[in-house]
Amino acid sequence: MLQRLLDDARWQHVDLLARRALPGLPAHAKLQPHLIDFAQPPSTLPATDDVFIALGTTIKVAGSQQAFRHVDFDAVVNTARAGRAAGATRLAVVSALGADASSSVFYNRVKGEAEAALADLGYECLVIARPSLLAGDRASLGQPERAGEVWALRLLGPVMGLVPKGVRPIRADDVARSMIAALAQGTPGRRVLSSAQMQPR
Repeated sequence: MLQRLLDDARWQHVDLLARRALPGLPAHAKLQPHLIDFAQPPSTLPATDDVFIALGTTIKVAGSQQAFRHVDFDAVVNTARAGRAAGATRLAVVSALGADASSSVFYNRVKGEAEAALADLGYECLVIARPSLLAGDRASLGQPERAGEVWALRLLGPVMGLVPKGVRPIRADDVARSMIAALAQGTPGRRVLSSAQMQPR
């Protein structure tokens, strides 16, 4: 997401909010990194037009359902709220396949509740990406490797062509590309991108 925004002339300045230093962060004239505590993000951010949110964790990494909710609901919604206060009118956010506020599955329910809360913030354009299993280089982001993802990708590799696009693992770069393209269109209202729609053709 970051590299695509830096390479895209439609965005003249990029403020990056991160919870920890990122190894290999590119030096770029239009990039301004900010280290913040997402448990208590600033009430306002630098003036902005668009907000992209790719925050997320797992219950295993977070340590508890409550800690998971602090990241995938509180931090996401608070960041979007701060962006709105800073003047942003367009928001794109990574959610998850199966997000549903009425789901009996805790993970899916939190994702769905976050989507509903974001829809109430008054953004003119809201893009919600619902990827299936994300495939990407977590180590480069300083994130722990997720054993479940690694094994799923290894097992599915030989038969990937037979897996329906809607549940096929998807590269993080394809999700970023789709979110940026959808937000750039600026279509008013709420738009949900399914995993199948974001898969490369």
